[in-house]
Amino acid sequence: MKSKLWLLFAIITTSFWGVWGALIEIPEKAGFPATLGYSVWALTMIIPALIALKIVDWKLEYDVRSILLGAVIGFLGAGGQLILFETLRMGPAYLVFPFISLSPLVTILLSYWILRERASKRGWAGIIIALFAIPLLSYQPPDNGAASGSLWIFLALLVFLAWGIQAFVMKYANETMKAESIFFYMMVTGLLLIPVALLMTDFSQPINWGFKGPYLTAMIQILNAVGALCLVYAFRYGKAIIVSPLTNAGAPVITIIISLLIYQVIPHPVTLAGMIFAVVAAYLMAIESEAEAEEGVVGNDSPVADSSPKQRKK
Repeated sequence: MKSKLWLLFAIITTSFWGVWGALIEIPEKAGFPATLGYSVWALTMIIPALIALKIVDWKLEYDVRSILLGAVIGFLGAGGQLILFETLRMGPAYLVFPFISLSPLVTILLSYWILRERASKRGWAGIIIALFAIPLLSYQPPDNGAASGSLWIFLALLVFLAWGIQAFVMKYANETMKAESIFFYMMVTGLLLIPVALLMTDFSQPINWGFKGPYLTAMIQILNAVGALCLVYAFRYGKAIIVSPLTNAGAPVITIIISLLIYQVIPHPVTLAGMIFAVVAAYLMAIESEAEAEEGVVGNDSPVADSSPKQRKK
């Protein structure tokens, strides 16, 4: 059962992020800026962080290595989100999103070279198909808005690298520290960046401070926060080369389906093709999980004997 935990947590992450993606535009369209939405998200991270610490009897790891790894993971993730806001102000979304959606490629390459993670031919087929699906799922038809200069390309590259490296470091950190500690430091760094999000907010524009503003945003962003916690657990038990493309390809499929039901908008043919690729990729990677479970293998092909982090040498 332990060898299947990564898939369980990956499915929870995918489901929560999929629903979150379909609903988050509601408060934004109602007049609550995305930058303030970030601030609310950072606050919602406190709830799952405290629950996670309670699970491990409040045994937070506070050695220098753990703090550093946790802070790197947090700043890469939250910082990448803030950079994305600025990127979308300068560049066309139909180019930005497909590009940054390929960040799992960075995770896969680093995990393959440094962590020596491997997969069967079937698993690699799922990974490759997922990498094809992700940019298709992020496709947006071109609009008439012209890009402002070329700085957005550099910013998009920063987001691409930040999120790809974040997932790799998350897996790397799970080898030596508790997932609960990792998430705690992710929460702390998210809170530390709230002032940056506030500085990026245009308060001269009307802001909805009613129910569809911060309150509805909090109800939606808690899905993101819980999904992030489950993602850390997924990396604890599973391979980064599988978890990263699976969650990044799966969540948009759920978002599109829910959006179809709510807004009754037929997806673009390119997006539909991405959905088909994503479903096939998810199936192949789930089959990979079953094969590893039968062989008693988990993580970096290590025997399923103890799911706790490896002890560091003093």
